[in-house]
Amino acid sequence: MSFFGKNIKKIRGVKGLSQQAFAELFDLKRGTLGAYEEGRSEPKIETIIKIANHFSIQIDDILTNELTVNELLKFKGDLTTYAEDVIREQFTYIPCITENTANDYVSLYDKEVFIKELPTIQLPVNPAKEFRGYTVSNLEMTSHDRGFYPKDVVIGENVPPDVMKKLNNGTLVFVIVDDKLIFRRLYITKSNVVLRADHKNIEDEEYPLSDIKEMWRVRYVFCKRIPEFGDHVEDKLLMIEQELLKMKNKLG
Repeated sequence: MSFFGKNIKKIRGVKGLSQQAFAELFDLKRGTLGAYEEGRSEPKIETIIKIANHFSIQIDDILTNELTVNELLKFKGDLTTYAEDVIREQFTYIPCITENTANDYVSLYDKEVFIKELPTIQLPVNPAKEFRGYTVSNLEMTSHDRGFYPKDVVIGENVPPDVMKKLNNGTLVFVIVDDKLIFRRLYITKSNVVLRADHKNIEDEEYPLSDIKEMWRVRYVFCKRIPEFGDHVEDKLLMIEQELLKMKNKLG
């Protein structure tokens, strides 16, 4: 007894064909195909050759081996799959605050129904932790043409109230406080938080720690442009060093 019947039934499943459609493809009757699949009848050699050639499968393979879905996908014939045997990795859905939803978020941040309606992005992050995306909408966190620009997206991890005082000074956060959503660097005093912008013309904002309704510590950043790396001071020092070397070579 060959594996032909099992294999053509699996091919039908991978390709998404009914018995009738598959039978018509090879000029067979539906009942005849059903008999092949159930092992009640063996096909003529001409039929075996026609089906094997159509899907570019070796005749020995289709007759003597029970083919797997993964093996069938390696063959031709425009085979598709429902991926029943494929384990798909599930990334975490992260609600993202956009410029259009920022004002509503300030008042509805604790409403689950509202959060579920926010746009989402998927990332391979720890699903046991809570994350939130925030779309930058101003230039407060820029300095000397570097930093965060509008449409950049930062991903924050939720900071519980008892952990806020433990964060290092200068940590990037976005918080809800005083009916505002603010993205800045965090500095902790005795019982207050100072939110400091990177832009030199923006004044600090200071609030009692107890007034912070929600805080997210920035963990990931997505920029619309490729950021510059390195330090301006280091670049200038390198340029001066090169100029001194040129002068030395001329004098030598």
